[in-house]
Amino acid sequence: MKTIITACSQNLSGSRASLLATLRTLLAVPWPSQRDVRAWLQLLAVLQWVLSFLLLGTVSLLLLVYLVFTSFWPISALYLAWVIFDWDTPEKGGRRLPCLRRWPVWRHFRDYFPVKLVKTHELSPSHNYIIGSHPHGILCVGAFCNFVTGSTGFAEMFPGIRPSLTTLAGNFRLPLFREYLMSGGLCPVTRRAIGYLLSKNGTGNAVAIVIGGAAESLSCRPGITTLILKNRKGFVRMALQHGAFLVPSFSFGENDLFRQVVFEEGSWMRSIQQRFQKMMGFAPCVFYGRGLTSVRSRGFLPYARPITTVVGEPVTVPKIEDPSRETVDMYHEMYVRSLLKLFNENKTKYGLSEADELRIV
Repeated sequence: MKTIITACSQNLSGSRASLLATLRTLLAVPWPSQRDVRAWLQLLAVLQWVLSFLLLGTVSLLLLVYLVFTSFWPISALYLAWVIFDWDTPEKGGRRLPCLRRWPVWRHFRDYFPVKLVKTHELSPSHNYIIGSHPHGILCVGAFCNFVTGSTGFAEMFPGIRPSLTTLAGNFRLPLFREYLMSGGLCPVTRRAIGYLLSKNGTGNAVAIVIGGAAESLSCRPGITTLILKNRKGFVRMALQHGAFLVPSFSFGENDLFRQVVFEEGSWMRSIQQRFQKMMGFAPCVFYGRGLTSVRSRGFLPYARPITTVVGEPVTVPKIEDPSRETVDMYHEMYVRSLLKLFNENKTKYGLSEADELRIV
């Protein structure tokens, strides 16, 4: 009996010693600093955004289709009924939620790069505006952060102005993703949706359009700034029809967030990309960024590169219900000159050299 008690005592003593040694080891490990915690929060904020834009719509659609073949089919039926009932809402200003635009996660998203908004001229709430956003980049990070979230202070810089970023109309056909987009104030890049914001929603509206679109993303790469703008004149015609002033904006650093495999014009891969873009509305870019575990690994997260979006001087536009081709061309040239002036005056301030040029095709 004494032998058993002695053995138990030795085991307990050994367990206590092991536990104390483990606690000492844990206490010896340095706790994460505030800087480390901030870095993790920023990385998670970017991760949720990338996953939302790349997967939310597709996963939601597949899930609803799967539920049709289960006992939970009423969920799919009810949501389908809701989408049919709510079909035209994206074309009529959407359904923005101010609380989502002020979501604290967007501050971590902003600070990851970081993203900064620069104001050069006032925008009067007594007018409506079409803001041209350049360049497209891969995922339009600058446009999203500045015109969808409130993290960069757009509302404070431009009081009385309500920004609305436009995106592909097809995105509003995807379940749940459409609700996510509308809650942030996004709307389809269609004549009807833009016309509604510029004519039936009062004044103080600023519709941001990434004019180069998906086609421009195919030429996105660090060190080269090519904009598809020369024959993009529909936004100018709409501005004239509604008397909306044209405002150029440029996001310096947007093309530095990813590395893309750019296929030369005339190659069979470039041809496939262009055909896919014309059929589906978006371009299948072959790109990579950093991984989740380290900056040196490869993955689908953007690199942490500074983005500075500079909003330029408005081009005053009269209201002409049926503008002639010559009038559209004239105001398009005025817009291009204003954009070039904005680029040249700010390029050396935000990471480019004096020799860098803006190529417009």
